[in-house]
Amino acid sequence: MTLDLRADPIQLTAALVDIESVSRDEARLADIVERALREQTTGFEVLRHGNVVLARTDRGLPTRVILAGHLDTVPIADNVPSRFEVNEAGEQVLYGCGTVDMKSGDAVFLHLAATVADPVHDLTLIFYDCEEIAAEFNGLGRIERELPQWLEGDMAILGEPSGGWIEAGCQGTLRVRLGMAGVRAHSARAWLGDNAIHRLAPVLQRLADYPARAVDIDGCVYREGLSAVRVSGGVAGNVVPDAAEVDVNFRFAPDRSVEQAIDHVREVFAGLDVSFEVTDSAAGALPGLTAPAAEDLIASVNTHGGGGVRAKYGWTDVSRFAARGIPAVNFGPGDPNLAHKREEHVPVAQITAVTAMLRSYLTGSV
Repeated sequence: MTLDLRADPIQLTAALVDIESVSRDEARLADIVERALREQTTGFEVLRHGNVVLARTDRGLPTRVILAGHLDTVPIADNVPSRFEVNEAGEQVLYGCGTVDMKSGDAVFLHLAATVADPVHDLTLIFYDCEEIAAEFNGLGRIERELPQWLEGDMAILGEPSGGWIEAGCQGTLRVRLGMAGVRAHSARAWLGDNAIHRLAPVLQRLADYPARAVDIDGCVYREGLSAVRVSGGVAGNVVPDAAEVDVNFRFAPDRSVEQAIDHVREVFAGLDVSFEVTDSAAGALPGLTAPAAEDLIASVNTHGGGGVRAKYGWTDVSRFAARGIPAVNFGPGDPNLAHKREEHVPVAQITAVTAMLRSYLTGSV
C-alpha cells in the first residue's frame, strides 16, 4: 500500500485509519509512512529507529520546529475501516479508530511535509509508537534516551486532538498509595478488631474537602485536582479487615515540580497514621507561549479563525520537550473527549482548518 501525501489530508486521514496500528503492532504503518516520506518529500533526511520514523531538513534556517505524532491506537472496537457520515448539524464527519487520537494530526503533518516547499523553519518530524500503553514502551521516550539530537528545536507541536485550539503545556500527574493498618477480627465480635477500612475515613474526608488550586500561566488557567481513584480492602464477608489502601491521583499545575507535588500531597495528609508510597509520577510542561516561535503560531491560529489558546488538562508528551527547554503545545483536529471511544470521529472541516493554520505558520504567511 502507498500513501499519497499530496492528497487532501481528509482522505489521507482515512487511509491512515484503515491501516490498523494498535500499540505494539505499528510496524506495517511505520513501513508505509517511512516509504512515503522517502519517496514523496524533498530535502528530508529520513531515519527509521525501531517503529519510529524520523525526518528532518537542514536548510540552515534560524529556527527549527518539531512536529510529533504517535502512530499507535487503542484496540480496534469495530471501528475500522473508516467511514464518512453527515451529522445532525449537516457537517461531514469521519468515523474510525484513531480519527481523533491521532491519525488526523499525523495526516496533517505528513501532508505539510510533502507540500510546503519553502518553510521559514527547518522541520523535524517524529512519528512514534507505543504512546497508548505503559511509558516504558513509549517510542518518543526511546528517541529521547537513544537519539536525543532529534529532539532539538525551538518549538514542538504535538498533534494531540485539541479541536483546533492551541492547548499549551500540560498538567503533571502523581499517584500515591496510602495504606492503613488495623486489627483483624470476626465481624460478629467487631469490637475485638480495628477496621482498617473505617480508619480511611479521615483520608477520604480530606480529599472531599480539598480546595483545588487554579493557576494562570501565560494566560492559561490550570486547575488542579486531588482525587481518590481506587480503594481496596477486605478479607471476607465475616471478617473485620486489618488492611486497606486508597490510591490518590494529583493532577498539578506545571509551576510545581514533581518533588513539590509530592511534598504538597504529604502536607495534605500530615498527621494521619498512613503509609505513603509514590507509585507513579510525571512532570508537567509550562506553556512557553512567550517564545517567538510560539507567538508566531498563536498569530497564525488567530488569523485563520482557530480556537485560540487554553491550558491542556491531562499529561501528554509535550512534557518531554518542555523538560529540554523547548516550548511545546498540543494542536490538532478532533475533540479529545472522543478519543478511545467506539464512536470516535472528527469533523473533516477541522482537518482542513488545522492544515491551513499550520501551513500559514510554517511558511510565515500569517
